[in-house]
Amino acid sequence: MMSGENSIAVLQNYLEAYENYCKPLCRELGMPQMALDILLFLAYNPEGCTAKDISRGRGFKENILSVNVNKLVVEGYLERLSVEGDRRKVQLVCTQKAQRIIERGRAAQEAFFAEIYDGLTEEDREAGMRCLKVINENADRIKRLRF
Repeated sequence: MMSGENSIAVLQNYLEAYENYCKPLCRELGMPQMALDILLFLAYNPEGCTAKDISRGRGFKENILSVNVNKLVVEGYLERLSVEGDRRKVQLVCTQKAQRIIERGRAAQEAFFAEIYDGLTEEDREAGMRCLKVINENADRIKRLRF
């Protein structure tokens, strides 16, 4: 069984590998990794997200997220929409201009996953996804605890 410390190291290694895989695309687009991740998060969650949703979903610090969101709005990749019934909330929506970047980002993710899953059978992948789903649910439960 993998120790907790090793599990954290594996997660960090995975995230570093993902960012390394995306570097050429980010360089080509002239876009920081976080900006690409924001666009992809919104594309995968089209029901409407706020900056707080992105911060929680991706673990981004709100002040750094805000800087990237502002830049994406100014560059025309995001729009801010008022949330009906709660004027304090602002929904973030990808524009048509962002679609090409989203397509390229998804293609990079698919290529990354093909590489990361290399050597695993479909059964291994399915078992791994089931495990990650439970781990994620447990992490959500733990985050809600008050210490």
